[in-house]
Amino acid sequence: MQVGILTLLLILLTSTRCENNELNPRSPALHTKVVVDNLQYPWEIIWGPDNKIWFTERGGKISKVDPQSGKIELLLTIEEVKSYGEGGLLGMALHPQFQSHPFIFVGYDYNNSSGDYKEKIVRYEYNGHTLVNPTILLDNINAAGIHNGCRMVISPDLKLFISTGDASNQSSPQNINALNGKIHRINLDGSIPSDNPFPRSSTWTYGHRNPQGLVFANNILYSSEHGPSSDDEINIIEKGRNYGWPKVEGLCNEPAERIFCLANNVKEPIYSWTPTEAVCGLDYYNSTLIPQWKNSLLLCTLKGSKLIQLRLSSNGTSILSGAEFLDGNYGRLRDVCISPDGKVYICTSNGRDKIIEISN
Repeated sequence: MQVGILTLLLILLTSTRCENNELNPRSPALHTKVVVDNLQYPWEIIWGPDNKIWFTERGGKISKVDPQSGKIELLLTIEEVKSYGEGGLLGMALHPQFQSHPFIFVGYDYNNSSGDYKEKIVRYEYNGHTLVNPTILLDNINAAGIHNGCRMVISPDLKLFISTGDASNQSSPQNINALNGKIHRINLDGSIPSDNPFPRSSTWTYGHRNPQGLVFANNILYSSEHGPSSDDEINIIEKGRNYGWPKVEGLCNEPAERIFCLANNVKEPIYSWTPTEAVCGLDYYNSTLIPQWKNSLLLCTLKGSKLIQLRLSSNGTSILSGAEFLDGNYGRLRDVCISPDGKVYICTSNGRDKIIEISN
């Protein structure tokens, strides 16, 4: 009898599926400050090597802002960008060795010569004032008014990872030859790494609906992904794995899902939500400035209009607990970044938008 009770407790404690009401809504007092406002749908915010916050706005602007003064410097307006629905200028990544390799990678949606709505990944070079020498790295990704994905991150071994949504076409994610519903991995010059799982393909993982958060931490790539009306997800991204969409929502816990998962190398999320929060930008916090957030993923939500802390296990492979912050204070939250001294910055996604600083 004692062994049976212990087994049941272990199952309950290690369950990976959590509902919103299981998160602790109470939190220690935090200080928030608006850094800048009157932005138009900022999508990506990155702490830059010059101690400025570099950011994109969906209409086509790439800028940076001084978090102390709030002064904005416009770097480039990409005239080709077509903002439609949730589409436009989206993800951005800076080269980790920016001083010697001043490259910026952006993803945006546009109309091609046939009038089709597409997405491309472009590398620019920063000359100290503006962005020059655009080089297309990946193109002809289908775009739509919803589900464009387009978060980017550069790995420690200098590979560019790019998320793409299904662009409202559920046949794409399970099709290895389609660019949509994937997480791609390419070299920083746009070439295909020889150790990718599928020959001559940029696809690293597949079966994704709309992944809008990517971060490397603990030598692990984490992703946040929108579910339909159930099962928003936090995933650990592993080479060549299938993440199930549209055959699987969240865990492999329905009879048909279990059959599909076993037959198709499906990787289950380490955390999921029902009802959905519309999970978005994702970053890793490991500073002592806000000690209760140490070794946690920080996650922005759109529909949920909150910042969620997800405390990781020591090996980073599971989530131990969660807490909610800023619930509805600033409306929809799109992205998050962290300064070297541990301050957290979030951007809103309401139309007249802000970048907000959070400290202890």
